[in-house]
Amino acid sequence: MIILVLLASVLILGVTVYQYDEQTKDYNIQRFERKEAATIKTIDLELTNKTTYPLKTENLVKIFQERIYEISSINKLDIAIYDLNGNLLKSSIKRISEEFESKKISQGVVTELVKNDNHKILKSRERKGIGYQRSYSFIKDSKLERIGILEIQFTQDNSEIQKELREFISRLGLVYLFMFLIAISLAYFLSSYITRSIQTISDKMQQTRLNERNEKIILNAASSEIEVLVEAYNSMIDQLEESAVKLARSEREQAWREMAKQVAHEIKNPLTPMRLSVQSFERKFNPEDEKIKEKLAEYSKTLIQQIDVMSSIASAFSDFAKMPTQKRERVEVISVVKLALDIFNEDSINYLAKEKELFANLDKTQLIRIVTNLVKNVMQAAEKTETPIVNVAVSSEGKHIKITVSDNGKGIAENVKDLIFEPKFTTKSSGMGLGLPMIKNIIEAYEGTISFTSEEGKGTVFTVILPKE
Repeated sequence: MIILVLLASVLILGVTVYQYDEQTKDYNIQRFERKEAATIKTIDLELTNKTTYPLKTENLVKIFQERIYEISSINKLDIAIYDLNGNLLKSSIKRISEEFESKKISQGVVTELVKNDNHKILKSRERKGIGYQRSYSFIKDSKLERIGILEIQFTQDNSEIQKELREFISRLGLVYLFMFLIAISLAYFLSSYITRSIQTISDKMQQTRLNERNEKIILNAASSEIEVLVEAYNSMIDQLEESAVKLARSEREQAWREMAKQVAHEIKNPLTPMRLSVQSFERKFNPEDEKIKEKLAEYSKTLIQQIDVMSSIASAFSDFAKMPTQKRERVEVISVVKLALDIFNEDSINYLAKEKELFANLDKTQLIRIVTNLVKNVMQAAEKTETPIVNVAVSSEGKHIKITVSDNGKGIAENVKDLIFEPKFTTKSSGMGLGLPMIKNIIEAYEGTISFTSEEGKGTVFTVILPKE
């Protein structure tokens, strides 16, 4: 808007100056033509009615000896008379000035005058703010025979006109400057008015989340285009909430389906050997057998083992389904981690504590659970290694506790790294794949994070960050 106003101002100013110059030139030419016509008519009257000399070229000086000064003074212009060859015969000014022609007209002007259809030449020029209009025409006798060349020159001082032009331009410039300042103000307030609404919309869009309740945009005053955009956004929010509800319902249903499939699959595993054991016992059962008590004990032991497996499956799913209670107490982390490692008898486990004591507000049981699960995972990953090594380290980093558990096992393949913390995912032939997702839930419940780095053939490092407070 500002650029358009500025460009329009410059263009209008330029056109105004150009138009003013053209009008000045046209006015000077018209004024000169009027004076020229009056002068030519006076000279014709002088030749036809007032002179007694024969109308010949050599008599022109005698005819206009004194009369040329009167005609020049009356019409306020300069007059010069030349013969047909362009030689000066008589002039209204006694001393030929620089701005007037010399004592002879150039042959080019004479030739142009002869060849011109109306036998007249008009020339204009400007120098140092003064305009000069000059015309050449033939002087004729009563029989329209050419007897001389008449030169008329009108001098116009344009300095006053130029002064008026400068004053007009200065006034016009002030007007356009005022308009320019108004345009800047309007542009500022208009852009602020528009961008304020757009900024509100932008902020709301950045805050839009699929899994949260999003607020609609309410604007008290906005342009029709912005209102259309706001209505479209509010409609999108309604649709988004409906979609989020449907998606959440679908995800819950899908999770229950997957969980049911997994539970069914895990329960079927112990049921099969139990069924086979019952069938085998039924076929081979003999009350009179001397070893009946031993066989019955073996049979019972097999069933109890499978029942324990089913019980552990149920417990694991139950633990995974419920969020851990955020119990907080002052715990000495170094000793608790050491206590968690004491249940492992393997010599391959190395424990490194960078500090003698490290206190934090955590749940002692949940901390033991985290360490135990991580150590079990890395030990199973390194069990096929010739000399397995498991390193556990605890350190303090500002307001956080850092626990790292690393191994020198086979590592994690690139194509399964994104699935490590997914429920049911496991790279082992046994297990339900709930250990890592379960401890991830515990860690995140305490506003902590768990991450890992792994390189195939070299091992894996799990890093747990937990807040002290």
